[in-house]
Amino acid sequence: MRVLVTGGAGYIGSHTLVPLLRAGHEVLVYDNYATSSPEALARVRQLANRDLAVVEGDIRDLALLDRTFASFRPDAVIHFAGLKAVGESHSQPLEYYAQNIAGSITLLQCMAQNGCTQIVFSSSATVYGEPDYLPYDEHHPLRPQSPYGRSKLMIETIIRDWTSANAGARAILLRYFNPVGAHPSGRIGEDPLGTPNNLMPYIAQVAIGRREALLVHGDDYDTRDGTGERDYIHVEDLARAHLAALDSLDRIDGCEAINVGTGQSATVLEMVAAFERASGRSVPYRIGPRRPGDVARMCADVAKARALMGWQAELGLDAMCSATWQWQSRNPTGYAPEVERD
Repeated sequence: MRVLVTGGAGYIGSHTLVPLLRAGHEVLVYDNYATSSPEALARVRQLANRDLAVVEGDIRDLALLDRTFASFRPDAVIHFAGLKAVGESHSQPLEYYAQNIAGSITLLQCMAQNGCTQIVFSSSATVYGEPDYLPYDEHHPLRPQSPYGRSKLMIETIIRDWTSANAGARAILLRYFNPVGAHPSGRIGEDPLGTPNNLMPYIAQVAIGRREALLVHGDDYDTRDGTGERDYIHVEDLARAHLAALDSLDRIDGCEAINVGTGQSATVLEMVAAFERASGRSVPYRIGPRRPGDVARMCADVAKARALMGWQAELGLDAMCSATWQWQSRNPTGYAPEVERD
């Protein structure tokens, strides 16, 4: 299959490329490197021992994207490209709506114009918001608490309408819970620019000595230790989920939303303790105020993923922490040389 991957140089995209290429798919990555590095793609080529095509561009660039579709003629799209930080989206809502929503509309226009009718979309469990019950299943009410989450929900709605309006169009919306970890080789991993917005890379940077201490956003939630509780999923399991979704597109009718998590959860402090065990390093932390848009607990019901895609997570918290430390210890400044990092 010919697969166009938007945002393929990013964290989840790069990890998905390796099994995608190894499975024999022909791949073109479309990425503007705004929050990623071309070095990730060089390492993906080495890990997969296969080449891929690359176009550097913004998904809002209709002319360039249309030329790319006309030239590559993809059978399907995996859509990762977009801004993804909950906290940042509160201070930059227009940028999130412009990039995430406008970019996705442009992408769907190009797909329709070029006869590409299949898409796997990188959505988020943040579309659920405050839980009425846990674990969340795909029928849970949708009321996201942040501009980021609202942008994901709007894109889901747009994709549903697009599939309804285009005969034969099919889409799977993968609602990620909390991706963490790295490739077991330590060659690719999560490399945020500036101060990390997500927990695991912040913990890893504290352990390696790039950050002084972890800031924990609140310790007064109704959880086991007062800190936020999340369903963390290994990025390697998440990568497999995209291949399973791609293989399942011809078995669905229209559009399906599917949770991708483990069905288990850990608090912030439990994650800190697990990382200290895996790395043998201390991770000092301090408690700060709650962060806007965060909920106390999140956990996935993953029955639909098993039933529809034949997929389930296989890797636990220790594997997630060990892989992250393997990546961070081998690449203390990520993909960039130390002189280019803070």
